[in-house]
Amino acid sequence: MTDTDGQKERQRRLTAWRRSGRVLVRASAETTIGERLASLAAGGGAVHDLGDWTDLYGDGVVGTVERRVAELLGTEAAAFFPTGTMAQQIALRCWAGRTGNPAVALHPLSHPEVHERGALSAVSGLRTVHPTSAPRLPTADEIRDFPEPFGTLMLELPLRDAGFVLPEWETLEGTVAAARERDAVVHLDGARLWECGPHFGRELAEIAGLADSVYVSFYKSLGGLSGAALAGPAELVDEARTWRHRYGGDVFQQHPAALSALLGLEQELPRLPAYVAHAKVVAGALAEGFEESAVPWFRVHPEPPHTHQFQVWLPYGEGVLNEASVRQAEETGTVLFRRWFTGPSTPPGVSFTEVTVAAEGLEWTTQDVRGAVAEFVERLG
Repeated sequence: MTDTDGQKERQRRLTAWRRSGRVLVRASAETTIGERLASLAAGGGAVHDLGDWTDLYGDGVVGTVERRVAELLGTEAAAFFPTGTMAQQIALRCWAGRTGNPAVALHPLSHPEVHERGALSAVSGLRTVHPTSAPRLPTADEIRDFPEPFGTLMLELPLRDAGFVLPEWETLEGTVAAARERDAVVHLDGARLWECGPHFGRELAEIAGLADSVYVSFYKSLGGLSGAALAGPAELVDEARTWRHRYGGDVFQQHPAALSALLGLEQELPRLPAYVAHAKVVAGALAEGFEESAVPWFRVHPEPPHTHQFQVWLPYGEGVLNEASVRQAEETGTVLFRRWFTGPSTPPGVSFTEVTVAAEGLEWTTQDVRGAVAEFVERLG
C-alpha cells in the first residue's frame, strides 16, 4: 500500500467512525481542531482560572498539574513532560546514574522495547535485560533467580502489548520485594496506571507507593491532548528537570496540554472504575456473540479484562478484518472494532484488535454487543 493509499484508508476510517452514532469509545482522532479547542475553552474554567497568564517554561497551569499529580500519587514531587517516552527514558537514565548500573530489567513486550526504536541504548547508553518472556510481568522467583545484575526494574502497569494484563496485588508486591532484595530500584511505567485501581482494590497512591518512581500519561485514558508526568522523590524529579531541558523538552508554553490534563484528572479519572466494570460486561457479550457465530475460533483476552481495555483475536488476516470493521461502521452506524493488527504475541494467520470501553460504551447492553458481533461476522464474507 502506498502512502497515498494509506492516507485514503485513514480518512475513510475516520469519516466512518465520526458519522457512527453507536461506539464503545469516541476517539480524539475523530474530532476537528476547532472542536478540540472549543471544548477546551468551554470546560477549562472549571479546573483553572482562564484569566491566569499563559505558562512560561513550566510555571502557571503546568505547575498546577504537577502538584495535582504528586498529590494523587502520594509522591514528593512531579514534573510535566511533553511525551511519556521522554519522561521514562530520563527516569531510567537518572536511576542508572544513581545505582551505578546501566542494566534495566523489563519485559520484552514493554513500551521501550516495542515502540521506542531502541532509544534506551541509542540515546542513554542503557542496556535492557528480560527476566521473563511469558505474556505477563515477572514473578518474584524470576527476579530472584535472574542471573544478571541490574540497577532498575521497570514494570509496565498494565502490560499493554500482552493484552493490558495486570498481576494480582500480592504477586506485584512479591516482585517488587524481590527487586529490593537485589538492591535494585523499581520504576513503574504507569501510562495507564489510572485504571489499575479496580483490579488491585487499591488507591492510586498505594499502587505508586510500591515503586521509587512512576510515569503517567494524560492522553491515553484521560483524554488529554498530550503530555505526561514523572513522579517520585523531589531530588530525582529535580534531576529529571535538568535532563528534560537537555533532551529539548523544556517547552516554552504548554497550557493547552496542561489544561486538558487537568480536565482529564477532574472528569475522566473518577469515571474509570465504571468503564472497567462495564468492559467486563462487553467482553463477556463479545465471547457469547462469537460463540454463536460462524467464526471457527476466537479469543477474548484477558477474560475478564483487567482494565477497561482488552484484546480480541480472530483467525483472519488484518486486511479482511479491517474491511469488515469499516464496512460495519459505514453501513450500520456502529463501531464495534477499530483497527486490526498482527504482532509478536499472535500466531500466523491470526490478527488482534484492542477494545476500549469508555463513556459511550456504558450505554451498550449485552444484547447490543451480541447483535453488533453478528453484523460484523456477516461482513467477513
